[in-house]
Amino acid sequence: MDGSFIMFLGRHTLETTLLVSAPILLTCMIVGVAITLLQAVTSIRDMTLTIVPKLLAVGAVTLLFGGWMLQVVLRFFHEIFGYIQNIGH
Repeated sequence: MDGSFIMFLGRHTLETTLLVSAPILLTCMIVGVAITLLQAVTSIRDMTLTIVPKLLAVGAVTLLFGGWMLQVVLRFFHEIFGYIQNIGH
């Protein structure tokens, strides 16, 4: 195992993390901007108005993309454990 392999594993880990978290992070960002614009237009300053829609949106996105996210994470773990098995031999 050399430095380039370790860099590959680190990069692959970060790419997988970004790929799996992207739907939830993008949803939070889009809903947050929409609610902030709504609050600016209507001058409503209620904290529950920002939290509740984000929670509902994240729940919906998790239900929609949860299977895909699980497949990506499982494929990543199979690759990592395959590398570990090859290093041991």
